Amino acid sequence: MINEIIKRNGLTYGIITGVILSLITAAMYALDINLFIAWWTTLLSFSVFIIVPITLLSQTKKELNGVFSFKEAFTTYFIAAVIGVLISVTFKIVLFNFIDPSVKATLLDLTIKYLINTSEKFGVPASSLNETISKLRETDPYSIVEQLKGSIFTIFFCGILGLIMAAFFKSKSSSQE
Repeated sequence: MINEIIKRNGLTYGIITGVILSLITAAMYALDINLFIAWWTTLLSFSVFIIVPITLLSQTKKELNGVFSFKEAFTTYFIAAVIGVLISVTFKIVLFNFIDPSVKATLLDLTIKYLINTSEKFGVPASSLNETISKLRETDPYSIVEQLKGSIFTIFFCGILGLIMAAFFKSKSSSQE
């Protein structure tokens, strides 16, 4: 049975994470579509998966009077991460597939231009670049299926990050003190 504090905090911070990520997406959409391919916006979104969980795990450990096992720390983080990812992906699915599906074509063009510029800087062979662009055009990276596939990768990445954070935030056993 999961501790009520862990469930409550995981749910609360998961909602906070999802709302923050959705607001970042909405701001990029409203301000400038080019922000979707800017490296620093990816870094901003990634920082949400670092900053919010540090606060979450610190608060949960405090509420548990400093007794926080590795499993409890990981569970707390993972609940929040999954909820946050699901809220964020749901927002993106609705935005790109129902509210403004036309933005997908614009984003694809911007992505291809960025890919071409980056590939030229690194001397990627034209044949390889053309193959990548062809595959990119065949898929719709903002479709519901592709968004869900991306969320699985994100949850996996969060799982790894959660293991690291849980190791950091777990209580030391009496033999380690």
